[in-house]
Amino acid sequence: MKEHVRRVAAWVLTLLATALVLFALIAPNDLDDLDARAFLRIPVEALVFVALLLALPARARRYLAIPAGALLGALTLVKVADMGFLATLDRPFNLVLDWSFFGNAKDFLDQSFGRTGAVAAVVAAVVLAIAVPVLMTLAALRLTRLIRQHPTAATRTTAAFTVAWISFLVLGVQIAPDVPVAALTYDRAQQVRAGLNDKEEFAKLAAVDHFLHTPDDQLLTALRGKDILLTFVESYGRDAVEDPVYATQVGALLAEGNRRLVAAGYHSRSGWLTSSTTGGGSWLAQSTLTCGLWINNQQRYNNLVSSDRMTLNSAFRRAGWRTVAVKPGITRAWPEGDFFGYDKVYDLRNIGYRGPGFGFATMPDQFALSAFQRNEYGTPGRGPVMAEIALLSSHNPWAPIPRMVGWDEVGDGSIFHEIKKEGFSVDEVWKDDDRVREEYRRSIEYSLNTLISYVETYGKDNLVLVFLGDHQASPLIVGENASRDVPITIVAHDPAVLDRISSWGWQDGLKPTPQSPVWRMDEFRDNFLTAYG
Repeated sequence: MKEHVRRVAAWVLTLLATALVLFALIAPNDLDDLDARAFLRIPVEALVFVALLLALPARARRYLAIPAGALLGALTLVKVADMGFLATLDRPFNLVLDWSFFGNAKDFLDQSFGRTGAVAAVVAAVVLAIAVPVLMTLAALRLTRLIRQHPTAATRTTAAFTVAWISFLVLGVQIAPDVPVAALTYDRAQQVRAGLNDKEEFAKLAAVDHFLHTPDDQLLTALRGKDILLTFVESYGRDAVEDPVYATQVGALLAEGNRRLVAAGYHSRSGWLTSSTTGGGSWLAQSTLTCGLWINNQQRYNNLVSSDRMTLNSAFRRAGWRTVAVKPGITRAWPEGDFFGYDKVYDLRNIGYRGPGFGFATMPDQFALSAFQRNEYGTPGRGPVMAEIALLSSHNPWAPIPRMVGWDEVGDGSIFHEIKKEGFSVDEVWKDDDRVREEYRRSIEYSLNTLISYVETYGKDNLVLVFLGDHQASPLIVGENASRDVPITIVAHDPAVLDRISSWGWQDGLKPTPQSPVWRMDEFRDNFLTAYG
């Protein structure tokens, strides 16, 4: 009986080892491709590995199995990372440039789901990172022993599968998308090489700055005396205004908002920008726009903030504006603020908010704008101000969503404690994909309506508002392979401001048309400085 149990246990372990190795070899790196068909493939890497084992002396086989198992474990972890990045950022994980995203993911979990959920996720990730290579190595060793014990059967099986593989190759049979480990390994090697070369390439691009040495009195001369609000609306992408799932309601809000602003004496023009990121990484997009360089990874961002590149903010500062930033997402020291050229940064620590967080958003957009009004724009006797404002209420996970209150009711934000109770929890929303999309749309509507209402309530004749999306939302919201375009709009009371950009071909109103021109986001800085300088 004991012998029978041992034999069954041995076969179970062997089957598990085989399944683990085949998963590493065959499983796709995209969750959307993870179905039964994906595993109907003959992994040529396994055939080569078995052939090598059979050709080697028995003593040498162990020395091949251990590194092969460890390599399979590492590649499996890369696949898992790819799955997460493709699901959120619509691109695979970069072995050289993307390590910082894990820290940002921890912060996202902490703010959106609480400290307990974030700690649990980190612990699970560490256990996975250790366990997978170890288990994969043990699996490779077990299969190596099996081949050693049954060399004839292994030879015949390998030969049969090799003939089948060659036949399928010649006949062009393809049951599932073919993404072998060899291709994944090659792609990662190329990716590492490109990542290592990126620093030098970026340095060459950053060395060219046509406005760095422009005299201060020649910068932004057409905007003298204006107050400038450069406002990023989180995850406000092209799909928000063109995808049928969202376009009807969001389009109606923009049309009504345009009527409201025209009634208040404002006019606007809109176009498209192609963001340097998608699904996340807002700081990459924001720095791309303000610095006029394509910042699409953390290495470039780190190199940027240690350079002397002129930003839009520092250009306004040099030209005599007071420059401020309203950054509700910053919760600790942020030394990069000095690089961007802000005289003052308002973040969670000093903005005076006494209300609750709303998912990832540390405060509602209405409070962020109200605090700016109270501390800067509404201050008597001040000079012109240029503000960069990040609105976070439309940030993933889109639950709960605040609602508008009277601007005179905002106060220190305590009123939002009760309002948060009215909203849906993350658990309620994320049970259903359609519900997630609905809440995404509602969050965009809230952010846009808040911004329009702010201009109606507090806007003066010298106000110029530039607002845009930082990037498209995640693939769950916009689908796979969506464009990276985001809407951008300039609103002004003085018609001369919009006359300066008449050559841009932008659409009148708050919503660009499908035919409106599309620029890369890094082109905006120079075009803006040229138009208004």
